[in-house]
Amino acid sequence: MRAEEILTTIEQAVVGKHRLLEMVMAGVLAGGHLLFEDAPGLGKTLVARSFAQALGLDFKRVQFTPDLLPGDVTGSDVFDRKEDRFRFVPGPVFTHVLLADEINRATPKTQSALLEAMQEFQVSIGGITRPLAEPFIVMATQNPIEFEGTFPLPEAQIDRFIMRLSVGYPESADEVEIVRRRERRHTDEVTLPSVGSREEILEMRAAVETVHIDPDLEAYIVALVRRTRSESSVRIGASPRGALALLKLSRALAAIRRRDFVLPDDIKELAVAGLAHRLLLEPELWAKAITAEDVVRSILESVPVPKVSG
Repeated sequence: MRAEEILTTIEQAVVGKHRLLEMVMAGVLAGGHLLFEDAPGLGKTLVARSFAQALGLDFKRVQFTPDLLPGDVTGSDVFDRKEDRFRFVPGPVFTHVLLADEINRATPKTQSALLEAMQEFQVSIGGITRPLAEPFIVMATQNPIEFEGTFPLPEAQIDRFIMRLSVGYPESADEVEIVRRRERRHTDEVTLPSVGSREEILEMRAAVETVHIDPDLEAYIVALVRRTRSESSVRIGASPRGALALLKLSRALAAIRRRDFVLPDDIKELAVAGLAHRLLLEPELWAKAITAEDVVRSILESVPVPKVSG
């Protein structure tokens, strides 16, 4: 696995966030899409662009706004007067890494334009189905503290993200390093060398599929997911898609850390990011300031961890 070299390259731009970058890399190798939910200015866009550059993948960014139309994302048929016929003009979704910036500012109709792309990796327009590039990764951002002029993502779309991540504020020393690097660059732009390629990413994804996971750990994943459905504080728990997400993520994280087998700690480390966004809590918990992340952490403490050897 060349994951370490890729992460080291990305850390030339993203300072002090190694664990976050590992999680993002796990999501990429697991074939999933990523939702970043955090305050503005913490580097969500930088993370997405840096991954695309280091992996040698095409990158496009769409600023989601209330007036954005579905065709602005997927593309549309445009009449060509010279040829006297309609021709398809592809939208930004035809790329490898699509940054859907502030995705919750677009209307539900536009948000839904990504549903087929994220799940089926294709776009259907005018009765014609067009496959997307492989790999195709959506990295979406949203601001969790600003609700005016936003449209909450439907549960069906949130469930299509393999993880919900938070960048968080940097440590003091890291923030000083961010300022110093900007001073030395003399520009806001950060350009990273390409140390990967499309073909290499697909090979790494195939390698992840060979990582061994003990049957007891598979049962542990299922036990965690099923517990989300029986918690009194949870109105709707995680579906089998959540269990599959944990399976794929844990194998990817093990591969990134140069192991050909999954450990219980891999699953526990990924459970909050992989499951919390799939839960719909009872309304009264909001008044108690209890979050879905808190519920998943409580489940991790209560479900017995199997003892397995590598």
